[in-house]
Amino acid sequence: MSEKNKLTLSVQYADTRLQETITRPLIRKWIKATLFAPAELTIRFVDAAEGQELNREYRGKDYATNVLTFAYNEGEEVADDEPTRADIILCTDVLQREADEQKKTIEEHTAHLIVHGVLHAQGYDHLDDEEAEEMEGLETEILQGLGYADPYAEQ
Repeated sequence: MSEKNKLTLSVQYADTRLQETITRPLIRKWIKATLFAPAELTIRFVDAAEGQELNREYRGKDYATNVLTFAYNEGEEVADDEPTRADIILCTDVLQREADEQKKTIEEHTAHLIVHGVLHAQGYDHLDDEEAEEMEGLETEILQGLGYADPYAEQ
């Protein structure tokens, strides 16, 4: 395995609805395609109540959101061989609703949100137009490399 994308992965299904379709090997494949450095990641699927609680507690926003990334060594001076450490939380209720609204499969939308979260864990952001353009370009390139459509293309 390349050091570039060495991965230690934990997958938690606090909300088990997607456990049979969004499997650990699939998640690992998406993450490995997105990594630019070694990483220790936890992916956790939660329901709307837990998603709302986490978003309220850590971001001050009182609603469930699709994906939350908690990057633990973000902004720190880290050695080149130091892995990215993060928890990425996906809210199943929001994920399913958005997939329906965007006329995408659960797999397509989950792949996009995991790629998005892993990029956040590695320091990418979309706070201004330039950052958003770079991040969206990377997401599109990675997802197309995995065989998925451009997530930002008009439906």
